[in-house]
Amino acid sequence: MTQALNTQALSTQANTSKANLAGKTALVTGGSRGIGAAIARKLATDGAAVAITYSSSAQQAEQLIADIRSTGGKALAIRADAQDADAVKQAVAKTVAEFGGLDILVNNAGALVAGGIADISMDDYQRLIAVNVTGVFVASQEAQRHMKEGGRIINIGSVNSDYVPVPGLSLYALTKGAVASFTRGLARDLGARGITVNNVQPGPVDTEMNPANGAFADTMRSYMATGKYGTGTQIASLVAYLASEDAAFITGANLKADGGFDA
Repeated sequence: MTQALNTQALSTQANTSKANLAGKTALVTGGSRGIGAAIARKLATDGAAVAITYSSSAQQAEQLIADIRSTGGKALAIRADAQDADAVKQAVAKTVAEFGGLDILVNNAGALVAGGIADISMDDYQRLIAVNVTGVFVASQEAQRHMKEGGRIINIGSVNSDYVPVPGLSLYALTKGAVASFTRGLARDLGARGITVNNVQPGPVDTEMNPANGAFADTMRSYMATGKYGTGTQIASLVAYLASEDAAFITGANLKADGGFDA
């Protein structure tokens, strides 16, 4: 009898989790691969209709959309380069047109250029500012126009905005530091409307761009309290929580998910 009750409780808990974002609409920028794809999958699993943007990974984007739809979810892929402000605005508009609204924005699209300050070109500088800062601002500005009370803006920043243990990341740290500051300011701007704004700051996460078996992986692990790379699924779980009603009292927060990288 006890076992039956426990099984029923677990089943109820799973169903509740799956429907946690039912009726919500989300836009995940840079959502075709890596952390962005994991976030899109998690939000869809939790019941949200999900649009993703991509700039060049069309095949991966379409496969992700097909996977979500195959399980009964609603999903849309939109080609939009994060450094093109007009394309970002159009992505928001297409999401609203397709799903009838927008409740959750995840600013995940990002770029990285590593190198000493003497070696970074103005083209590199302008591209990183355009993608990592301007893209976040424009997407947030457009998205908030459509959000009602309970809206969520979740930025994907980096632990490097606070801690840079190796040389060559000054420009990247500059852009992610800007996102951290923007998060706090925007939380103040939108708080009275019941819209929360938070910033997830991952440490080393196992992705195509930063594999756990890559050339610098052992060095990165040496800085981490856990000694282990994170996964996209772990970051996605935190994002999904911040998108939920349970996180309504959290706003203006810069939340590290870094395995103790900055401990």
